[in-house]
Amino acid sequence: MKYHTSIREKGGLILKYLITGVTGQLGSKILEEIKKIVPKNDVVAGIHSTSKIDDFREKGLKVVKIDYFDRDSLVSALRDIDIFVYIPSKSYDSFTRITELEYVIRAARKANVKHLIAMGFIGDQVNDPFVLSAFYGYMPRRLASSGLKYTIIRNSLYADTLISYLPEILEKGNVNYPMKDKALSFISLEDSAKAFAKVAVDDKLRQNERIYTLTESRNYTMLELANILSKVTGRKIGYQPADLSDFEDMHNKYGEGYILGSMYKAGSRGLLQELSNDYQVIMGHEATSLLEFLKNRVNEKSF
Repeated sequence: MKYHTSIREKGGLILKYLITGVTGQLGSKILEEIKKIVPKNDVVAGIHSTSKIDDFREKGLKVVKIDYFDRDSLVSALRDIDIFVYIPSKSYDSFTRITELEYVIRAARKANVKHLIAMGFIGDQVNDPFVLSAFYGYMPRRLASSGLKYTIIRNSLYADTLISYLPEILEKGNVNYPMKDKALSFISLEDSAKAFAKVAVDDKLRQNERIYTLTESRNYTMLELANILSKVTGRKIGYQPADLSDFEDMHNKYGEGYILGSMYKAGSRGLLQELSNDYQVIMGHEATSLLEFLKNRVNEKSF
């Protein structure tokens, strides 16, 4: 089902879309959703790893190499692009991401990109201890001064990550996020991608300086989350919060413990429980509930 055409109402010009991060979880899904709406020839996949370029070309897609820190190649990749969907790279500090954003802005201006759609996150408050909050807080302020037309889409936590943590939760018999009595807001990757795609192709939604926030219609305390997980697994799951430093140590296998720790520290202050009806504004219906999402996903897996 097509939500919109790829033809501008004024001038009859074909819009060209560039999506970055297409080998990642969100970018790959945004690419698939946009391909459902506009002709494949109007879509360009921006890829960081040259080893994966052939995989996308075999699917009949135009592919460009994206190096956020190589200004000339980035400008070249953005030439003739109307709508640039920017998914930040997976770097673990705000300095790197802010520097990356500066290169993106300069290249987009140089290439005369018509509209930038950037991925944000609800962890962007001025008192947020999350290690990437400085980047997410900087983004809207910097884009406002960039001279570019832009839209920011802020995600809440991905519901999909609960699936990867479920074996650990089942083994312990408890949710152990150090959240105290505060709640978390979620959105599934699939729902997020659908919203990104629709905003990208619909000029009524693709408003300059508009900031959308994607969440379900409600948030969840850890006791509520434990009850939902109990329902979908048929196992009794409780809530036993870990000490923050212990939680970081438990999840430091790939050196990411401090990132998760800082995020849940923000959550324990109530900074990750924001709610919005923007998903319904964009899509015309509510986002998939956490219970429905987990029921569908748990049925697909064996734990």
